[in-house]
Amino acid sequence: MSCQRHVTDTVLRARTCASCLPGGRVDSWVKTLSGQRPIPRAPLVSAMKDSDWRVRWAAVRADAQRMGVSDRRALAEWVLAQPAASNLEACLTAARAAAEAGSSSAKFLREGGPRGANAAARVWGRRDAIREALELELYSEDLAVRSSALAHLAGFLGRKPARVVLEAMATRPESVDAVSASALKVVAGRSRTSVGRLLLDEAKPGEEARINRLFAVYSKELEAIQPQLTVADPLQRRRAVEELRAYGPLATRELEQALGDSDRWVRRDAARALAEAEGVPLRSAAERRLESSDANRARPWLEAMARERGCSAFFLGTARDKALPAGVRGAALAQLADCGEGARDRVATLEPFFNDGQPPLRAGAVRALSGLTTRHPGVPEATSRALRDNAPEVVSAALELLTLQRQTSRGDEAAMLLESDHAEVRAAAAEALEQIGRAPHVKALAVCLRGDTEAPVRVAAAQALGRIGGAHAAAALSDAAARDSDAHVKHVSREALRRLGFGQ
Repeated sequence: MSCQRHVTDTVLRARTCASCLPGGRVDSWVKTLSGQRPIPRAPLVSAMKDSDWRVRWAAVRADAQRMGVSDRRALAEWVLAQPAASNLEACLTAARAAAEAGSSSAKFLREGGPRGANAAARVWGRRDAIREALELELYSEDLAVRSSALAHLAGFLGRKPARVVLEAMATRPESVDAVSASALKVVAGRSRTSVGRLLLDEAKPGEEARINRLFAVYSKELEAIQPQLTVADPLQRRRAVEELRAYGPLATRELEQALGDSDRWVRRDAARALAEAEGVPLRSAAERRLESSDANRARPWLEAMARERGCSAFFLGTARDKALPAGVRGAALAQLADCGEGARDRVATLEPFFNDGQPPLRAGAVRALSGLTTRHPGVPEATSRALRDNAPEVVSAALELLTLQRQTSRGDEAAMLLESDHAEVRAAAAEALEQIGRAPHVKALAVCLRGDTEAPVRVAAAQALGRIGGAHAAAALSDAAARDSDAHVKHVSREALRRLGFGQ
């Protein structure tokens, strides 16, 4: 419609207006017009009176190309060429173009040649009219229009977007608070911050009532997001956490809830979002949490740090800090597996921890090896040593390592540990055999399924038998499905039989 309004020549219209749809912008046609030789001036003059500032600014740039001058010089000349009584469109275009470029209108136009300073003064002289026009757009039905107006008004006035909204609210009824609140949220997202942080940083005494009005709007939105944190799909929960980032400190309760999620990516995103909400680097937020945490509460922060630059030094520094609980130090070591730094010398770096007197540290060091391959020097020896450790959590960590690295040659070692005195180790051995077990290990797993006193161990054995298969595995599973005293063991055994083809 914009193209058809300003391009009246039918031949030129056919060539120019066709670019609107693939261009995807209201001013796409102007760029196509500027590609004509010679560039026609009449459509550009007409477009400088368009109701959309983007079309006007595109026309000015095309005219600058036609004249062989800079965009800013053409803009300054246009502002000065308009009569003072009817130059609002030109001044408003200059103000918005400068704000879009992240500059003040004065600086933007001073770079527009010898008359730039005069043009800047004329634009500033119309500041009240420009402010009124942009404040009107703050309450547009179109979110894109109002968020753009807020960003440009803040840039033109040299104020924070939150300050602009709070001042505009003084003359607006509460019924339209949601409109300005949504615009502020979009602008915050573009600035890689949050509405909560913008409002808290800008709040002044006496403005509590207006800030609380905005908080009430955001509280309703947070209530709507809350159920998404408990849905079954982890991708939906991650999207919910991403939505919460826009609210910053206002969503602290919801983000702390997400720290306990069963999915590590949700936990990691929640930790990063909380650090942003506090306005501190992730490392600072993590260090503060680790001082008063156990391994479970420390886990999300350690997981988040695994993707940060300097992760290796951070984890090793945490592991060496004897003021921290052993569980936290061991969990930090384990996260080295996800850190891409220092892999070449990792075994040598971990050597002191393999011999540490604290089992959590030895177990963490073993788990850190999962980021390496079995061909890496020192890994097989360290794994063998851990399998012989006298602490069950270290042996369990070594069995996890066999599973993750698919060390099929160590299946016999895992099968022998099905006879361990510790249920934790027996369960880990059965879980390892689910991945690295072979037919010769079925007998040991069947014995475990029939006679182990701990239900979690029998569950792991049933799952392993369901994967290895064979007649002996099916017989053991059938017996467990019929006779086991634990309902969960029966259910897992039936599911394993179905996977083996015994659906009935």
